[in-house]
Amino acid sequence: MDSKLFFEGLLLGFSIAAPVGPIGILCIRRTLSEGRMSGLASGLGAATADGFYGLVAGFGLTAISSLLIEQRNWLALSGGAYLCYLGVKTLRSKPAEMRGDIENINLWSAYLSTLFLTLTNPVTILSFVAIFAGLGLVTGDGSNYAAALSLVAGVFLGSGVWWLTLSGVVNFFRHRFNARSLVWINRLAGVILVGYAVVALISGFQTPA
Repeated sequence: MDSKLFFEGLLLGFSIAAPVGPIGILCIRRTLSEGRMSGLASGLGAATADGFYGLVAGFGLTAISSLLIEQRNWLALSGGAYLCYLGVKTLRSKPAEMRGDIENINLWSAYLSTLFLTLTNPVTILSFVAIFAGLGLVTGDGSNYAAALSLVAGVFLGSGVWWLTLSGVVNFFRHRFNARSLVWINRLAGVILVGYAVVALISGFQTPA
């Protein structure tokens, strides 16, 4: 394993995941309403998508990256529509404790939802391609598999560290909120997610096919 590329990928994955967007809002809301594992599962879904796009950019898989970029309007529309659904669902949901089903939280659902949202965000692939190329981290023809895998492993772990940290910090303050506060947090999170969804849908319609 190339330790230099691994640490470069680690920093890159952490820095790309850190800005709080719709995935961050989902992670925070789910941690507060459903517990740390639900928030962490949500974050790991995003980390997996980051690792995939790191794989595409790091291996220089131009055919895949070009296809994704060409279809970015449909990706934006799909992601925006699903984000709108999640926003409305969050807006209307109650904390798990109030529903009495804290033991029945579906971690796979939390994971897959953020995996899909991150994969359908055109900005993600564009960011990875631009940053990898700008820093000279692209392996070109993909022949240097060890270097590329070191890079991708670093990206995934760096992103995962951020989500582990975020869910842990939020969970520390979780018990300071009562049920009524969590209901209002769900409503606020839902409104924010719908706002992000509208932006994504507008972007999808404006992006040339």
